Amino acid sequence: MCTTINYAKKCWILAALLMVLVGCATSPTKPMPPAISIEELERILPKPAPNLALDEIVKLSKNKESAEQIIEKIKLSQSHYNLAPSQSLALSKQGVNAKVLDFIHADWEQVLRNSIAGEINKRQQLSEEQNKREQEMLLREYQMRYRYYDPFDYGYPPYWGGYPYYNRPYIGPHFFPPRPHRR
Repeated sequence: MCTTINYAKKCWILAALLMVLVGCATSPTKPMPPAISIEELERILPKPAPNLALDEIVKLSKNKESAEQIIEKIKLSQSHYNLAPSQSLALSKQGVNAKVLDFIHADWEQVLRNSIAGEINKRQQLSEEQNKREQEMLLREYQMRYRYYDPFDYGYPPYWGGYPYYNRPYIGPHFFPPRPHRR
């Protein structure tokens, strides 16, 4: 009696263990995107566009123009600066206001975010288009494999009438001639 209970317990434990293992053996739904190479990263990142030279910003600061006016001139010239910390420190020592330097750094961060977001959106659209093409190819392959698929076939020819009697007198509405039964 004791051995049959132990055997039954072992079977239940083994069955529970197998169900847990089967439940954990799932594959990821989406593959990981490929890593970005250094060359591709350089292509994605925006290039600085100093349309208003840093020397002109220093001159404007020395001419006692307000930080808001300098920031407005930077915006109007559509300039973007990628300053190293040492460059920011040097500009600060030359008299450029901290608000202007903060704007320059915040603007560059925004340009970086916009560039990366644009690249992500472009890749997402390409991925969606590729998925759509793959689904269309699978649909065409399915249709070619099952070439004689009829969406209006109800399984028994003709739908109304005295199945399985073929060549019979009129029993119900018949729109098509009777066809042999599919198996």
